Amino acid sequence: MIELSTLARPYAKAVFKRALETETMEQWSTTLAFVAAVVNNIKFAAIIDNPKVSDEQLIGLLLDICQQQMTTESENFLKLLVQNHRLILADAIYKLYEAQKAEKEGYIEVDVSSAYAFTKEDEKKFSVMLKKELNKEVHLTIQVDKSLIGGFIAKAGDLVIDGSVKGQLQIMQKTLQ
Repeated sequence: MIELSTLARPYAKAVFKRALETETMEQWSTTLAFVAAVVNNIKFAAIIDNPKVSDEQLIGLLLDICQQQMTTESENFLKLLVQNHRLILADAIYKLYEAQKAEKEGYIEVDVSSAYAFTKEDEKKFSVMLKKELNKEVHLTIQVDKSLIGGFIAKAGDLVIDGSVKGQLQIMQKTLQ
């Protein structure tokens, strides 16, 4: 199965290029985040998947919901996604756009799953360690995942650092088989 990010990448690149040209990076960031949130809503997802809902009806509904977030360009982009049956890519487009924006602004978004909550001091130390490792400013998003048993998993773009007990146990299991 093809990765959603593969399909979303050209759209994200085009939006980012246009945002740079028009100096509207923050506006596009807000719009894409809002559209992704709407599309990810369970009730709205049912509407997207409903074959009885035409593209025109879906566009009309989306524009009604997103009216305060839209410019003419973003409306056209939304229409393009609906007409190409790519609305499901909204979240992936947003994430790829944000990654490009972070790259341009000189930082990297890092998603961290940890077996236990970080203290402010732990977060600061971890951030400094990642900054040295990645040679960029780091913006952390931390969530607790008890299934890791201990340790953490950090994801920064394509890079994954697995320092979890669960990951180490899986490696040992594969080695023993």
